[in-house]
Amino acid sequence: MQYTFKALTLSYKIAPIAVREAVALNEIACKNLLDKINEFTDARDVLVLSTCNRTEVYYASELDLSQELVKLIAMEKGFIATKEITPYFKSITDHEEAVQHLFYVSLGLESQVVGDMQILNQVKKAYQWAADANMAGPFLHRLMHTIFAANKQAVNETAFRDGAASVSYATVELVEELTKGMENPRVLMIGVGEIGADVCDNFQKSSVRNIVIANRTHHKALELAQKTGATAVYWEQVWEEIKRADVVVSSVPGECFFISKAALNGQPLRTPKFFIDLSMPRSIDAELEALEGVRVLNIDNIRNRATAALKMRLASVPAVKQIVVDAMAEFKVWTKEMEMSPALQQFKNRLEEIRQQELARYLKNLGEAEKAAVEAITKSMLNKIVKLPAIELKAACLRGESEELLNGLAALFQLEQKQEA
Repeated sequence: MQYTFKALTLSYKIAPIAVREAVALNEIACKNLLDKINEFTDARDVLVLSTCNRTEVYYASELDLSQELVKLIAMEKGFIATKEITPYFKSITDHEEAVQHLFYVSLGLESQVVGDMQILNQVKKAYQWAADANMAGPFLHRLMHTIFAANKQAVNETAFRDGAASVSYATVELVEELTKGMENPRVLMIGVGEIGADVCDNFQKSSVRNIVIANRTHHKALELAQKTGATAVYWEQVWEEIKRADVVVSSVPGECFFISKAALNGQPLRTPKFFIDLSMPRSIDAELEALEGVRVLNIDNIRNRATAALKMRLASVPAVKQIVVDAMAEFKVWTKEMEMSPALQQFKNRLEEIRQQELARYLKNLGEAEKAAVEAITKSMLNKIVKLPAIELKAACLRGESEELLNGLAALFQLEQKQEA
């Protein structure tokens, strides 16, 4: 039976940032959604992935569960009506297309900045959560490790990950453009999660070096500051630092911290001032632009900034896609072999029944040593007999002819059963 892997995806390609943040799931929400899917559906091999650019659910089921999954996402996010978000979700029900989509997403072929290295770490975390929730079976385990191997091959054999064309580096480039002509511009980095830390790392390669880091957990800010040559401030100083900075970059989810227009309206601000929001949900009020000398940019403004590294990566896309094609072909062979396993096991069990029946007839009058010898000989013969069709089935998988052999094997079982009857 054909394995039925599917995907439900909402991404920056069709969904505006307001919709993406409405359905964005943090770690706890992703884990909760896994539990809900397990409880309310028959889906297996489930992977829940949510980043600033996409919210996706990969799963195996005979049925298209997209409507149920959208409802469960809405339930987790705390809203009932789904008609506003449903049009932005795409359901991929073709098995091969869903597998390819997960390959493309994981390797960065679907990222806003092509080849973004952060996405693979996010996929690995999603995979770990699926494994922890017992929602990853042999199919998903094998698929993920095939993807990781393909990514390693892309890194080693192409220029797809060369250079620094990531969201983090694109942010640094944007800051350089915005502050061109300023003398020693002051940049405040709020939050030291994965993206925030990467932004600070990339500032080490920039001419902009007056970087201030604020984080609720001060020792994390201090460690990152010491590593990157920045300055760490206590969280209690964050609002004062916002006023002093020329550029404010936030990677803290809006549900945890929010810079509103009301909070800064009437305050003495150093202008011109630029706010760059890398958060999901957003943590910077777009209405801040109503204040004089203030400009707000978000993750969508970072998209595909023109860099030499990005050009190299784009040139490498055909080679990476070929790596995916080869990896998918190898994975498809394994999938077919997995489908053969029950038939082979049934074949082996049937032969074992015959062996046991025949041994029961002739071992009665033999001594213990003779019985052991006959047992060993017949078991060895059985294993060699089973090995031949197993090898042929594997070869048939490589030729794409496994279905015919599988049907033939099933027919042989039926004939034997009818003969016994």
